[in-house]
Amino acid sequence: MSVEAETLTTAVSDQPVEMRPKGRGTLRISFVTIAVIIAAWSLASAYGAVSPVFLPSPFVVAKSLANVAVNGFVDSTLAEHTLASLLRIFAALAVSLLIGVPAGIAIATSRIGKGILDPVVEFLRPLPPLAYLPLIIIWVGIGEASKVTVISLAMLPPIILSTVSGVKSAPADFVNAARSFGATRFQLLLHVILPGAYPSILTGTRIALGAGWSTLVAAELVAASQGLGFMIQSAAQFLVTDIVIGGIIVIAAIAFLLELLARLIERLFVPWAAHR
Repeated sequence: MSVEAETLTTAVSDQPVEMRPKGRGTLRISFVTIAVIIAAWSLASAYGAVSPVFLPSPFVVAKSLANVAVNGFVDSTLAEHTLASLLRIFAALAVSLLIGVPAGIAIATSRIGKGILDPVVEFLRPLPPLAYLPLIIIWVGIGEASKVTVISLAMLPPIILSTVSGVKSAPADFVNAARSFGATRFQLLLHVILPGAYPSILTGTRIALGAGWSTLVAAELVAASQGLGFMIQSAAQFLVTDIVIGGIIVIAAIAFLLELLARLIERLFVPWAAHR
């Protein structure tokens, strides 16, 4: 191989390879996938491949959702059910962040904190919410506090573990530079370690929101009178499948919008992580 060819080969091999998919192409594929699913669903309903009791057509589901939005279902409109669920989700998220971020910092920076909190996190992490729901009802009661508590417990482990990961990944050069300028332990944490951990905390928050929505239906089984999970469960008892499917679609749509909001916040406040 000539010197010029070897130089060219080395230069090409040293170039970074962009492995991330292009955004617009991915978006088109996603839209096509959704369209194919809806078309298959419509065909299955139109040709009677599945009984309408078990799989009503997309048109019937959309019509039922519009009716619930105007006239309501189980004494509440779709907006009221959605607002009740969102209030529970955001209340639980606030509690989880207030507890989870300090707990993650304590685990990552303190041997005592890790010894105390790590077993608790590892105990909670694999447990499904339905396993401790009866115990929460006994301890807290059947009011809103029990629902928020169950959702918070589902959200806590992702936030704690992501905070631990973010704090531990703080660049050693930044930490040493801050120490050389005389930064105290608190200043080091506030101005160096935490800013570096923000991307991981935001990622953990996004994961926690998914866990919270998946726990919502179980939480709203307990003496609820409003909420998307309560609406789905009430419809299922009477085989109102169109309302069940509509409620699932609404939950998925809201979760998707919250994911987009979380990505927007990431781009605005931690752009160095959003464009890595």
